[in-house]
Amino acid sequence: MTHIDTRIRIHFDSRLAIGPGRIELLEGVQRTGSLSQAARGMKMSYRRAWLLMQSLNDSLASPASVAAKGGRRGGGATVTPLGRDLIRAYRSFETRVAHESRRRFRPFAPALRKRGSHR
Repeated sequence: MTHIDTRIRIHFDSRLAIGPGRIELLEGVQRTGSLSQAARGMKMSYRRAWLLMQSLNDSLASPASVAAKGGRRGGGATVTPLGRDLIRAYRSFETRVAHESRRRFRPFAPALRKRGSHR
């Protein structure tokens, strides 16, 4: 059976795009309490993760995550209520769209060429 996958990116004009990468990063911070651990889990550099989170937070009236300064015990990061709401809304919408896209596009699967066949 053909696997049908959908990737969603929500654009707020040119000010912000919320997609699978930012959501996964927020989820990683929520799970680990650390931006660096979340980045490592995604095989992403800390700098890239920091830039993504900073641009997300800068685009919002209140941040999606907050970082604690390092110290004897090190720093950390937490996802704010707004960040949790973003995760929940995105994942819920993603599930609904994935279901609908499979329903609408599964009839086209038999029209695909077999792997390796060329005309």
